[in-house]
Amino acid sequence: MLLVAGREVRTQVRTKGFIVGLAVTVILIVGITLAPKLFGGPDSYTIGLVNSQELAVQGGGDTEIEWRTFSDEAAARRAVLDGDVDAAMIGGTAATRVLSDGEIDGELGLMLQAAHREAQISAAGVKTTPLSMESIGADTRYEETRSQMAFMLVLILFMLVVGTPMMVAMGVVEEKGSRIVEILLTSVRPWQLLGGKVIGLGVVGLINLVVVLAAGLGAAFVSGLAVDFPPGMVGIVAGVIVWFVLGYAFFAAIAAALASLVSRQEEVGNVLTPMTMTMFASYGVAFYAAKEPTSMVATIVSYVPPFSSMVMPVRATAAATPMWEVLLSGALMAAAVAAMVLFAGRVYERAVLRTGARVRLREVIGSR
Repeated sequence: MLLVAGREVRTQVRTKGFIVGLAVTVILIVGITLAPKLFGGPDSYTIGLVNSQELAVQGGGDTEIEWRTFSDEAAARRAVLDGDVDAAMIGGTAATRVLSDGEIDGELGLMLQAAHREAQISAAGVKTTPLSMESIGADTRYEETRSQMAFMLVLILFMLVVGTPMMVAMGVVEEKGSRIVEILLTSVRPWQLLGGKVIGLGVVGLINLVVVLAAGLGAAFVSGLAVDFPPGMVGIVAGVIVWFVLGYAFFAAIAAALASLVSRQEEVGNVLTPMTMTMFASYGVAFYAAKEPTSMVATIVSYVPPFSSMVMPVRATAAATPMWEVLLSGALMAAAVAAMVLFAGRVYERAVLRTGARVRLREVIGSR
């Protein structure tokens, strides 16, 4: 089995398609990571005022500041919590507080502190007192970063979890159609041939995943975006790799089983329709989970195999998720993988040597 796996790895990584495809994917991920930094539009902020004066805020580029005056602190607090303003300044020049919903935006906080310091120097000389920053809502400092990471993860998992099992299916049909499988099965057992192919191409997919993750993280560190990473990034990255392995194993087993029913490449698309529909459904829910990770739909589907292989890592990236939920979902997915591998092995063994017309799945399942 390991010899078969090694052959698959060597064959794939030496192809021009693998190298070009990996390079294009890396460029795409790096470009998406750097895009907000390179092409971000001008910032604009709305700031409330209560018993305070407007500051001469000097923002970078085309940063715009809109000021709104409120009658009292209660009204300003409501505006902050409702999202009508990004922050509210309460008090006089000597003791001003800045209210925000969660941690204040880093750029806005720096601009306000600098403008406040300049105003104090102009009014009272050299001695200055920094603004007091106060959060009156939930700590949302990592919310935007988590959402962006989850969106990127949806794209990465979709490309790899869809693409790599397709390689398994094409390989099975190629060997069956050319009747090479008949020669190979004189030296190895069917489960060894199938297992080696799945493991080998899984290693190829894992190489893709690791390189893409490394490129994305590297671009984030170079651009300075890494400072916004939430705690536990090592666990998030490790979890993505584990979930990829589970998702790939499940869908690769399905792909191999279904592909063994046909003998021609042009029939692969039709026979894999149930699998591809399931994949696209998983992608759709995962994309929704990236936006609404705490919704009931995302929560429930994150426990249901095989959807959980894409939804749970996205959900856990987009929002802090209790470890027991992740472990429970992982255990259910692992059980589903084990069941699918046993089923696929039986179908592959009974169908791979039957060339010619397409083999019906019920015929294979019912045969002894």
